[in-house]
Amino acid sequence: MDAPDTALRGQNTTAGGRLYMAFELGDKSWKLSLGDGQRAPSRCTVAAGDTTAVLIAIANARARCHLGADAPVYSCYEAGRDGFWLHRWLTEQDIVNLVVDSASIEVNRRRRRAKTDRLDSDKLLSMLIRYYAGERRVWAVARIPTPEQEDDRRLHRELERLRQERTAHINRIRSLLVLHNLRVRYVGGRIWTRWWVRQREQLLPGLRAEIERECERLTLVRNQIRLLERQQDQQVCSGAHPGMALLAQLAGIGTGSAWTLVRELFGWRQFRNRREVAGSLGLTPTPYASGTSEFELGISKAGNRRCRWLMVELAWTWLRWQPGSQLSHWFNQRFAGTGKRLRRIGIVALARRLAIALWRYLEHGEIPAGATLKPRGINMASI
Repeated sequence: MDAPDTALRGQNTTAGGRLYMAFELGDKSWKLSLGDGQRAPSRCTVAAGDTTAVLIAIANARARCHLGADAPVYSCYEAGRDGFWLHRWLTEQDIVNLVVDSASIEVNRRRRRAKTDRLDSDKLLSMLIRYYAGERRVWAVARIPTPEQEDDRRLHRELERLRQERTAHINRIRSLLVLHNLRVRYVGGRIWTRWWVRQREQLLPGLRAEIERECERLTLVRNQIRLLERQQDQQVCSGAHPGMALLAQLAGIGTGSAWTLVRELFGWRQFRNRREVAGSLGLTPTPYASGTSEFELGISKAGNRRCRWLMVELAWTWLRWQPGSQLSHWFNQRFAGTGKRLRRIGIVALARRLAIALWRYLEHGEIPAGATLKPRGINMASI
């Protein structure tokens, strides 16, 4: 999370002459709070997506605050379902906008507290004014991808959803068969076809028809998965992004993993140090120290969840395919002789170290110490 380049840094902005605006985005309507930091905020409600009404609200707020038509406007809204189209539209209107991480917004810790959209928009407005007054750590600001970078993430995210649908269809078919004490390990392919031809007549017509419809949906999902996987392989092999080919050269990292890491993390984010890499994944410790009480709450999980899950999986795969690497030796010395719980803790630490090593590999060409590359012509299965 980083502030945009347009944000003023280290300057006192408490003086008037600016209009601040906070959005509370809803499905049917938006709540807007507008003010100049000196008067009480004005509030209005507009239909969701009505950009003309937003411009009218800005004009009315400028008049109320006695600001000129060219007075700068600073706005913010929470990252969520609306994505980044609103940010891009505000930027086109010469409005400096921030997209804020919802989890970083401070809240009242009372057990019972009032919470409404109006109060939330007012809170965002006050924090926006504090941010431009110099309190940079008041919240975390999202880095905005370009439309092309955002579109590049569609393929592997759709592939992720299709794989979940495939598992759901298979589990549904197995559950329906168990109703009649029919158990099968693999659903799909020639073995399943021969088995189903022998067993289908034992089932009642309604159940048989339902299973066959599930099989049709399962076949459609599998065909779409194969199509997307072929597209991934073709783009990686064609060198569309050099980082994918570099990652895929390491034993233990497949085409799908290289694709996800580049599209979600390394392909469009610029990191200054290893701490930023670990922080973007949420693989950073969360200490709790108050008085004499000191303990760890675990990793923060504040970053990209897809890459965090993937890095933990790759850490296990790394131990298998890169046993001679320095990272594998470190893990074996620290956690190989311990119990299952400590190994699960250790694999998270290995995932953090592996992510930093892969970042250095892509940025500076430093192959992880002791790591081996795949022999040419070998394509490991995607993870």
